[in-house]
Amino acid sequence: MTETQRIAMWSGPRNISTAMMRAWENRPDCLVMDEPFYGAYLVDTGLSHPMRDAVIAGMQTDWQDVASHCATRSDAPIIFQKHMCQHMVAGAPLEWMDSCANAFLIRPPGEVVTSFNRKFPDMRAEDLGFQRQAELFDRVCQKTGSAPPVIEARDVLERPEEMLRALCACLNVAFDQTMLTWPAGRRDSDGVWAAHWYGEVERSTGFAAPQPAHAPPLELASIVEQCAPHYEAMRAHRLEV
Repeated sequence: MTETQRIAMWSGPRNISTAMMRAWENRPDCLVMDEPFYGAYLVDTGLSHPMRDAVIAGMQTDWQDVASHCATRSDAPIIFQKHMCQHMVAGAPLEWMDSCANAFLIRPPGEVVTSFNRKFPDMRAEDLGFQRQAELFDRVCQKTGSAPPVIEARDVLERPEEMLRALCACLNVAFDQTMLTWPAGRRDSDGVWAAHWYGEVERSTGFAAPQPAHAPPLELASIVEQCAPHYEAMRAHRLEV
């Protein structure tokens, strides 16, 4: 029997993480997990997020149970796990990460805050996960002795096949052409929160060309400034093809 390859992709909100999940799920050899720690994160933090009660009711909220599932799920040759970095609060289990090939998806904080502000106007820097992403990246580096793959969202949107080929090579997975397009619509694998957040990706059938970047509102400048050093530290390792 072929050993299951578990891939944990670490992102923040308002990135192309759901489109990336679509790309992997469209492979015939892959099943996906959509933000499996979201429920535990909401219970632990008490944060008031859109659809909070439905999210908590609809998924496992025990940290250790979720971590065990992420570390052991083996019902497909590839298990792709979409994770939000901010979900891994202080004290959350991290040892399960060692059973996965970890990859990191980044986007400039100015673009993230502009997009996130439309859906969640009371944001804080920690809601965007930039610092936590850099910490998780450093952990993987220390554990493995090498830098895991880092991909920039705009690079994927501009050159999807080249970037996905490069990512797959880093993860020791054969590239599959089916990753480049997918059917429109919702998936059974989508989290219950899809109703609030996934409208654009539900209409998509592939990676769309990137939109021009716009400067964030002035009132969000301090959040961008807090996130920028962590983004730049990650960007220094981004895959270039």
